[in-house]
Amino acid sequence: MPFEAPLLAAAPASTAVRYHFSGIAGAGVSPLARLMRARGHPVQGSDRALDQGLAVETAELLRREGIAVLPHDGSAITPGLDQFVYSTAVEAQTPEMAAARALGIPLVSRPAMLAELVNAGRPGVAISGTSGKSTVTGMVAWIAECAGLPATVIGGAPRAGEGIAGGLLAGPDGGPVVAEACESDGTLVGYRPALGVIHNVSRDHTDLDSLREQFTAFARQCGVLLVNAGCPEAAALGRPLGARTYGTPEGADARLTVASTGPDRARGTLRGGAGPICLDVPQPGLHNLENGAAAALVALELGIPADEIEGALARFPGLARRFQVVGVTASGIRVVDDYAHNPAKIAAAVITAQAGCERLLAVFQPHGFGPARFMRPDLAELLPWLLRARDRFCYAPIFYAGGTVARDVSAEMLAADLPPRLGCARAADHDAVVAWIAAEARPGDTVLLMGARDPRLPALARRVYQTLEGRGAMSR
Repeated sequence: MPFEAPLLAAAPASTAVRYHFSGIAGAGVSPLARLMRARGHPVQGSDRALDQGLAVETAELLRREGIAVLPHDGSAITPGLDQFVYSTAVEAQTPEMAAARALGIPLVSRPAMLAELVNAGRPGVAISGTSGKSTVTGMVAWIAECAGLPATVIGGAPRAGEGIAGGLLAGPDGGPVVAEACESDGTLVGYRPALGVIHNVSRDHTDLDSLREQFTAFARQCGVLLVNAGCPEAAALGRPLGARTYGTPEGADARLTVASTGPDRARGTLRGGAGPICLDVPQPGLHNLENGAAAALVALELGIPADEIEGALARFPGLARRFQVVGVTASGIRVVDDYAHNPAKIAAAVITAQAGCERLLAVFQPHGFGPARFMRPDLAELLPWLLRARDRFCYAPIFYAGGTVARDVSAEMLAADLPPRLGCARAADHDAVVAWIAAEARPGDTVLLMGARDPRLPALARRVYQTLEGRGAMSR
């Protein structure tokens, strides 16, 4: 059964609540809307991306599941609504928000609703961290589904090849609830899970001091806390609280030993607690082996036997845009699509790609003007260290989703921060990205496309692959 399809058919809710979801095309909002619909509630929603003709597959999925997709201009907000659930990416000044406030409709942020669901879970599990939490959550969903566990799992990405935003495994109300808990909007403090995970902490969205404060508050509210001992920040947060640790360092409660990190899959062994668990993850990279370790420990806590965890992880199909191999051309050029959008994620994706090729062509599209401004000094420091002399790098234009954000930084400025020896390219648009890759790519290269939020990125990756494969066909 697909990850996105509810396990249970929609049943009449005992008390139906009429929801409107503002920003419904978002990877964090669409699963919540679909879960409420699966539980029998009337659901409608809107998104400016849908008004712009973007995220068409998401709109089609929502409509198939009985969710009304309406304009994002305020006209959908009527007195009959019981709750207005909004993405934190939606500005307070939108016509929808103004209309909901004028009508006195209760406003609930997406993170607050998600935290409420987790806190009511039996048990509730919150998976946090600045990198990897979508993959860990997706792995838990896959293991639970393979094991037949009737759990609700809410993540930020679908499985590879399924082509739509948002991941949902919809179990019964009152059962286990596992969710990806994001720190980006400062709302980790709302979670009080029976089991919490801090997979890692690195500078993202805000400075480390603010992140430490938020993750510490979250950690103190977890019944049981698992932290990755391989991340110094996470380990330092968990140590005073008696957290259970996992990872590669000696002394971890669940010690991960690495057999191989690629280039095609990652293998290792997790020892501690229930005995050794052999991890054979079909996605390469140390970070994916660590993701598998965290998912295995969560699954053990949910009562899934070790042998079932091993078998499920070995068949894990991966998540969309998490080092997703779009294809390999006849000339051996591998095209990879990845959601990497902060320095830690970019480093993990690039290092994993480099391990499987002699030469890498990397393209990064920053996912907003605010994030680009915040990451600018870190990228200027990271990329000269990360890229090999033979690699090539290109900035795509910063993604703009609309709204009132200050547009005071550009891809040209980011490229100018880098030393001339890197020869950093700048592409004016996606057409220019395709042209740059077509001109640069050689047999045996890996092409890595990175970025978040822009719903056109999966299509760009497919277009790059088709262009390179077509070029190869013409030359044969």
